[in-house]
Amino acid sequence: MEPVTLFVSGLAAGLVAGAASCTAMQGGLLFGLTGASPWAVGQFLAGRLAAYAVAGGLLGALGAVIRLPTPVRAVLLIAAGVTVLLFAARTFRRRRCAPPPPGRPLKAPLLGAATLLLPCGVTLSMEMVAVSSGSAIAGAAVMAGFVIGTSPALALLGFVVRRLSRTRLAVVAAGTAVAVGVWTIGSGLSLGGWLPSSPAAAATGGKAGTGGTAGAGGTASVASTATIWATSDGYRPGIVTMPARTPVTLVFRTSAPGCAGTVSIAGRDVTLPATVRLPPQEPGTLRYSCAMGMYPGFVRFVAGTSR
Repeated sequence: MEPVTLFVSGLAAGLVAGAASCTAMQGGLLFGLTGASPWAVGQFLAGRLAAYAVAGGLLGALGAVIRLPTPVRAVLLIAAGVTVLLFAARTFRRRRCAPPPPGRPLKAPLLGAATLLLPCGVTLSMEMVAVSSGSAIAGAAVMAGFVIGTSPALALLGFVVRRLSRTRLAVVAAGTAVAVGVWTIGSGLSLGGWLPSSPAAAATGGKAGTGGTAGAGGTASVASTATIWATSDGYRPGIVTMPARTPVTLVFRTSAPGCAGTVSIAGRDVTLPATVRLPPQEPGTLRYSCAMGMYPGFVRFVAGTSR
């Protein structure tokens, strides 16, 4: 019964929480199907389902051994953003030049499979469920259910992209693709910690992937334990102050499902709610973010204070 239960859980997560975040994170690859046949979207979704089911089975059988570290995911996000920008440039060129050449037979399913390398926060949560299942069948079931739950939203986006590519609105669609590509590159840079961002900006709100930072609230009082809420708009408070050179505890709680529900901190991914215990840190600032790099937060370690 466990595979059936996990399949239903994954399906519910995909329908309720994963559709919006996966569409935002992975939808840019659909711009690579402009000018393709009507079956291309279905092939894209089939490739995505196959890749996720195989990955879920491997995660269930092998556990966290095959998980990608945060810097690798950040590089993949940047590469995906560049790919989307190339798709957009091709769309602009086609509007001015010759009609598109015949599509490659495996292009759509391969693009669908490539979405596995661009996991949203909810996807990472499902991957951790697959890991904890300890079973290849159960892991494949939860990931397959999740993909099926998110497929309607991606299918709708795919058909919209195809229709727009055949009208005068193709330029608008290509412009949207440019925005998606830039946003994806920014998210990758943010996830890798390669964007110049400061703790002061975390209290002003905004998304790090677009040049700002997320989270709101002031600086918490200095203590060895702090509670941080993951909300639909980021982490609150966006900055917490903790004593340096002493072990500290961060208690992450959630108020809404979404990207912020999985946090990348100190080189590991943590599904929330969770308690993260950090070893003694030197004075300075520790940056963390959601799994997509959209919402960062900061832990400021200061010397000479204690609870």
